[in-house]
Amino acid sequence: MNVKKTLLLASVASAGIALVGTASAQDMYKSGVGGLYAGLNYTFMDLDYDGVSSADVGTLSGKVGVMANEFLGIEARAGFGVDDDRVFGQKVKLDNFFGGYATINMANQSPVTPYAVVGFTRIEAEFGPVSDDESDFSYGAGVNFKFAPNLSGNLEYMRYYDDSDLTVDGIGLGVQINF
Repeated sequence: MNVKKTLLLASVASAGIALVGTASAQDMYKSGVGGLYAGLNYTFMDLDYDGVSSADVGTLSGKVGVMANEFLGIEARAGFGVDDDRVFGQKVKLDNFFGGYATINMANQSPVTPYAVVGFTRIEAEFGPVSDDESDFSYGAGVNFKFAPNLSGNLEYMRYYDDSDLTVDGIGLGVQINF
């Protein structure tokens, strides 16, 4: 009789765990956690050349990523310059950039989710005949605004690149689709 009770209890427990796991997976899918996402951003970039001159350029970029859990996302971004500037009669532009990043999200129950970004970015910038084509540690912070279950917008600040003669900062506005 004890063996039958134990077997019945084990069967009920296994079925319960399976149902809870299924419900959790469905909830995770609905919230976008564990899912893929893609986005498009326009970024107002400031290229500061050694504190001597500064140029304001615009970039268009795309991103693809995955939410590993509700707090951590991994993404890749790539973009190119769409609006150049002139400083001292010289054309200043950000030709392109790309990088890999981790996002640390402050998950909560509201439609507003603050996050931090860390990663590495490779940039190619030009100031007249001089070009800078290097990689650097990048960091930033932003806020996602959920408009619909699979659609959100974001506002973010990033320090993309910083070395002895060039600093690249940006404030971006974007849209993101969760799959």
